[in-house]
Amino acid sequence: MPNREDIAWFKQTFATRLQAALAGTPFSLDFLVALACQETGEVWPLLRRAGLPEAKILALCVGDTLDASAGRGAFPRTRAELEAAPQGPQMFQIARQALVEMAQYVPEYRPPAKKPDKFCHGFGLFQRDLQFFKTDPQYFLQQRYAQFQDTLAHALQELVDKRKRIGLDHVDPLSVLDMVAIAIAYNTGRYDPRKGLKQGYRPPGGKYYGESVFDYLRLSETVAGGGAPALIPAAAPGEAIVPPPSPVTATGAILRVDTRVSTLYLRSAPKISTPTRANVVGELPDGQPVRALDDTPVNGFLAVETSLAGALLRGWAATRYLVPAPDLHEIPVLPPPPATTTAPGAADTRTVPSGPIPAVWMPRAGNSITRRTAPADAHSLNETGQPGRQGTTPEDLRKEIAAIIAWLDSENPAYKRYQPRNGLTFCNIYTHDFCHLAGAYLPRVWWSSPALLKWQQGQTVQPLIGDTLREMRANDLFRWLRDFGADFGWRQTGTLDKLQLAANQGALGLIVARRKEDGRSGHIVMVVPETDAQRARRDAAGSVTAPLQSQAGASNFRYGTGQGAWWNRETFAEFAFWIHA
Repeated sequence: MPNREDIAWFKQTFATRLQAALAGTPFSLDFLVALACQETGEVWPLLRRAGLPEAKILALCVGDTLDASAGRGAFPRTRAELEAAPQGPQMFQIARQALVEMAQYVPEYRPPAKKPDKFCHGFGLFQRDLQFFKTDPQYFLQQRYAQFQDTLAHALQELVDKRKRIGLDHVDPLSVLDMVAIAIAYNTGRYDPRKGLKQGYRPPGGKYYGESVFDYLRLSETVAGGGAPALIPAAAPGEAIVPPPSPVTATGAILRVDTRVSTLYLRSAPKISTPTRANVVGELPDGQPVRALDDTPVNGFLAVETSLAGALLRGWAATRYLVPAPDLHEIPVLPPPPATTTAPGAADTRTVPSGPIPAVWMPRAGNSITRRTAPADAHSLNETGQPGRQGTTPEDLRKEIAAIIAWLDSENPAYKRYQPRNGLTFCNIYTHDFCHLAGAYLPRVWWSSPALLKWQQGQTVQPLIGDTLREMRANDLFRWLRDFGADFGWRQTGTLDKLQLAANQGALGLIVARRKEDGRSGHIVMVVPETDAQRARRDAAGSVTAPLQSQAGASNFRYGTGQGAWWNRETFAEFAFWIHA
């Protein structure tokens, strides 16, 4: 299937013509590249690697063989049915010859090519189906599908039609999810927002059409082309492709939060909900800059947008806590990426990002082993055979995360490390273990305040539990992510949709909530890739209302969606969503 080198060739060959055709449409270059990867990606990469010229590659971008009625209702289902149509015998010869020639370069098509009644029913780079032969026979007979502009024009018209069919014709600009929804309709004729990307054709043991298009779209965004740089940096092995933070696009007045008391609630509607936190979508620190979306207050609230630790937040803020900020001209998004440091231990050969304060792990006595079957302590796991993340594709990363979930198995009563006891729960240890195996730093122990001061003064500090080190609980991890997370590759994201999408690409996702009472437990969970059996909850519009989670806590589960919006309960002071590539 297509890789980055194939996509680079595709963009070098077709990007200029694609961009000209896409002008005035809501579709992106990377979306059309992804569609070509999905529709004929098993063909054109092999043809171009064989050194065939463009004209021959386009002529042999055919696929999907037929000569049986099972599983297909559209015309034609068999050779006999095709040849019975006007000019059908001529069409069969074209479809048959295209299959035979293409199969010389694409091994998976060689078995059907040996059967004399087999023929292709998908034609062109974007695969126009032979069912349209009855209404547009000359397109196929004249082999216009082998002309780039013709096959592209039909694809764009079909995308426009499907955009209207699924009710997105008035949405502009289209998000990447909107475009993939249209692609799913391009494939199936329909789209159900509640199912997310797990829709469309699915080969045995493979991914759904929607999942594949999204994976290709993200991959294409890491490749420069058409005179434009890549939108996303390429991912290192063991990391996911994660888009950069969304910038603030509001153009209204720049204001500053001024409470002098606490953080400021950002709400989904211009009113105080009951319970108070029910419509809170984020919390803004005192002094946080925001930009007005609309200069007209409603019920004492102003619609604003801001970026906080990488999260684009949009909502309603009480006007009495907003003051003009004439000294500000823009709202920054993120600091520069961190450096890296090597994680310790025989089983830890990877590197993790490191800021001005170094990462730290609990020192070991000799060659001691920390196991899942033992009660939790301050050490990180170092059993033999621990799984990890080394994959280079979303599919590999998803499988590796599934292996981590299965190996940690928080539901297993034999793994005392995660089982609640004596009023204690271990969500902090589970998420630390999960991230530790996946190659991201989320501390089990961290430097004490006096130790941090010494580091900042340039002194070397020895890790000593109870002196320079302290154990990290969920409330501590909330503060650590806010204060140090960016130095170790973490950034916030503003919506559950973005959080679940990142997890589905094989990134690490967290939801963390801090309790109002410091002596009481906060909570932290992993957000994990959706599977065939386990999925996030979505509303009728397709928005994620409960991402797929994995946790230890008062109850332990490998996969679940938990209690609805648990992070927004009145017992919590604040919450945040975090992602790590």
